[in-house]
Amino acid sequence: MADNNPWWADAVVYQVYPRSFADSNGDGIGDLDGLTSRLPYLSELGVDALWLTPFYPSPLADGGYDVSDYRDVDPRLGTLAGFDALVARAREHGMRVIVDLVPNHCSSAHPLFQAALAAGPGSQEREMFIFRPGRGPGGDLPPNNWPSNFGGSAWTRVPDGQWYLHLFDAGQPDWNWRDPRVPRMFEDIIRFWLDRGVAGLRVDVAHGIFKDPELADAADTVRSVRPSGYYHRPETLELYRSWRAILDSYPADVWPGPRTAIGEVWYDTYATLQPYLAPDVLPQVFNFELVTAQWDALAIRKGIDATLALTTGSRAPWVIGNHDVVRPVTRWGVAPARAAALLLLALPGSAYVYQGEELGLPEVLDIPDSARQDPAFRRTGGKVRGRDGCRVPLPWERGGASFGFSGTDPASSPAPPWLPQPAYWGAYSVAAERGDPLSFLRLYQAALRLRGENPALGVGELSGGAAGGAAGGAAGGAAAPAGEGAIRWLDAPDDALVFARDPGFVFAANLGSRPLPLPPHREVLLASGALAPDGALPRDTAVWLAT
Repeated sequence: MADNNPWWADAVVYQVYPRSFADSNGDGIGDLDGLTSRLPYLSELGVDALWLTPFYPSPLADGGYDVSDYRDVDPRLGTLAGFDALVARAREHGMRVIVDLVPNHCSSAHPLFQAALAAGPGSQEREMFIFRPGRGPGGDLPPNNWPSNFGGSAWTRVPDGQWYLHLFDAGQPDWNWRDPRVPRMFEDIIRFWLDRGVAGLRVDVAHGIFKDPELADAADTVRSVRPSGYYHRPETLELYRSWRAILDSYPADVWPGPRTAIGEVWYDTYATLQPYLAPDVLPQVFNFELVTAQWDALAIRKGIDATLALTTGSRAPWVIGNHDVVRPVTRWGVAPARAAALLLLALPGSAYVYQGEELGLPEVLDIPDSARQDPAFRRTGGKVRGRDGCRVPLPWERGGASFGFSGTDPASSPAPPWLPQPAYWGAYSVAAERGDPLSFLRLYQAALRLRGENPALGVGELSGGAAGGAAGGAAGGAAAPAGEGAIRWLDAPDDALVFARDPGFVFAANLGSRPLPLPPHREVLLASGALAPDGALPRDTAVWLAT
């Protein structure tokens, strides 16, 4: 990484879903002490920072994203002292910690929402949320036609006749950000965690938060991320400018260094995304192009080009999976997922890895209906299977009651994991993959080691200008903006991805059916699978080359 870039510009961040990572006390629920005990594994893997999804007190209407206390740890997951110990131990391993901030909504169990329910219509307590009378005879119809992201209406009626807004589950009432008490409260929450040594915030539903004050009906009720009465309101950008000032007020020259915030911004067009990337708004937003793309060279290249024409991979980190989407192995296949890992880590800027991707975990598709937790499954009557399949607790050992997920003393038996693990889970365990030179784990370890050593990777070498250039295929050439480590597309068939980065690095991936001759090179640094006897690149295989 160039010296004038912040640490997050080329960081590889490992996303931890704490309830499913490691259980220290045998209750079947992952916790912070379990995560702390596994920090050597993450250090061995080679990541730079950890993003923790919510670990706050919660009734778990939506996997912890229904927060009932923003300044504490759920007692099932640990304590504030345990969190502080985690941050300190992570620092000993050279890793920073990013926490999830959930500003669009809270839990219906949050004391302020409970106070609003008790206070009744017209009260100051209700002004912190979005309560409205219903429409129609007796107010029996919701105030407008807005849909919940989890199915059904975004409104729930309370006994006194009013309705409250929840863009997600009924257990997640939306805050009213037009009430000045709400932004003041969240400024205090942000400082609370930054003061504990947190290096950054992942902002949940960052394209939401503010709502149309008129609460006008939507043009249609088809789920969409286009600008609307509840998404991409211009007032949200002003809020982020105030948060950016808080982040920038912390010293950049002492650990953990410059603080960041990365927004979960889902968008319909790049014009919608662009305002979030203004210099004084969010430091970073997620780049979901590789999540949404089919395993198709032209589609992937189009997404890469469009992103790099707009910003850099430092401002918009690359990601192929997370806790909300089907795992890459199941979306694309095993060989494509291995190739995609090398693509992810070869692109300029920062990258995020969701827990279990480094093990090649598939989506668990056969979770019994009775065990499913996702509110989308419940609210749609099972029509939407939900996200439980990518949240199944990790396997650490080849066998045992929970494949090493739960730790207990020898005289005790652990409780079953909170989501059931499949019988074949041990074949994907850390213990099994450590000893297999062809495993996903060994591939990720090698790629992360090389990424840290190679000056062409991460941010890469600074260039004097945009490094576009000739490119084969129908997608057209593009490169990172001036002053960033750029990519140069090289001549290749339409069903291949081949680009160079300076100094002396080439990435090649064959997404076609015929073997792909390797570009001129000095050395094969790493391949996602075996090369053909003649040295060509087989289908769904990627390679890193030194030139």
